[in-house]
Formats: sequence, C-alpha cells, structure tokens
Amino acid sequence: MSHLNLDKLRNAPLEHTPFDYLIVPGFLGSDSVAKINATYPNIEKGGSYPVESLSSTMAIKEVIAELDTPEFEAVIEEKFDVVLEGRPKMYSLRGYTRAKDGSIHTDSKDKIITVLLYLNENWQQPGGRLRILHDGKNVDHFAAEVPPDNGTLLVFKRSDNSWHGHHPFEGPRRSLQMNWMTSDNSKGFHAMRHKLSAAMKKITAP
Repeated sequence: MSHLNLDKLRNAPLEHTPFDYLIVPGFLGSDSVAKINATYPNIEKGGSYPVESLSSTMAIKEVIAELDTPEFEAVIEEKFDVVLEGRPKMYSLRGYTRAKDGSIHTDSKDKIITVLLYLNENWQQPGGRLRILHDGKNVDHFAAEVPPDNGTLLVFKRSDNSWHGHHPFEGPRRSLQMNWMTSDNSKGFHAMRHKLSAAMKKITAP
C-alpha cells in the first residue's frame, strides 16, 4: 500500500510570504490515516519520541519508509530549490501536546527543511492548529493556519524569520516530524536529546 500522494505534493503551490512553505491537505488518504491510528504507539506525555524503536507492525513505519525515498526528496528539492542529497535526516513522533507547547519559534539553525505530517482525524479543537506567522511576537498575525488532521502535510524552509506556533492545547495530538539536517553531528545531538527525553518519560510514567 502506497501512503504518500506525491502528485498532490508536486501540484501544491509554494508560498513565499512570510517565508517559503507549502501545505498539502490529504497528502495521506483516509485509509492510511485510519491504518496509522490503529497501530500508533501509545504516547501519553509531551515531547518528541525517536522512531528507531517502533514495531514493524506499525503503519507509521511504512510512511517513514516512503518519506525516506529519493522520490520524496527529489520533489522537495525541486519545490524549495535546495540540494538535499546526502544530507542526514531525522524523524520524531509526537502523540501528546502540553499546554506549554506551541510557543512561537523558527526551528534551530541546524535544520534545513522541516516536514510535519498530521495524523489526527477531524480536528475540532480551536487550539493546536499550527500557524505560519508574520513575526515572532503575535500568534494571531498569521498567513496560514494548518489543522493537524487527516494526513495534512506542512513543509517549510527554515530561516531566521520562519516563525510558527499555535494557541495552547493539552491532550492527544499525533504528528510525525522529519528534518533534513546540516550535518550528522547536529542530527546526533537532537536524536540523543529525544532518546533521553523518551527514556525519562518512560521511567517517570506511573
């Protein structure tokens, strides 16, 4: 079963204001979203989790394998006019958003491209909807709002003004994040941080 709709990605317009980004609703079909959620890991605390320990029976592993292909990379290279071949990639999962999450930020400088794939079904909450922002001060001064559901894809090029964030939400909120990184050293730092964070959450879980 193929999960990614690369034709939708190829046809999606690249927006340049306030920074380079694109949004692809339905990048994953409804059958894929349902299959992913039926086998998604039980994440009950906030923060990012590494994907290395995922079971092969989890559908999200199939999605990661497709994102890892040269075909997906080539489309992103063409869209954003960047060279990504040979750049290290980092993946992480989220399953729960805390009230403190969603603060305005640009992403760290060692990230080249950020890919966010939203896995929730029919998001009804006013909070937790990622916004593409015009500045780093006002979450209501936004160019676009992305509901985190139904296989929607958001991709943006990291820059000093790639401000994004969302209004607070606390509760289950599933997403997969992928980044092309500037170097293996930067990937290793983030991966180790995620692994330590996940280990601490497991240790302190009731």
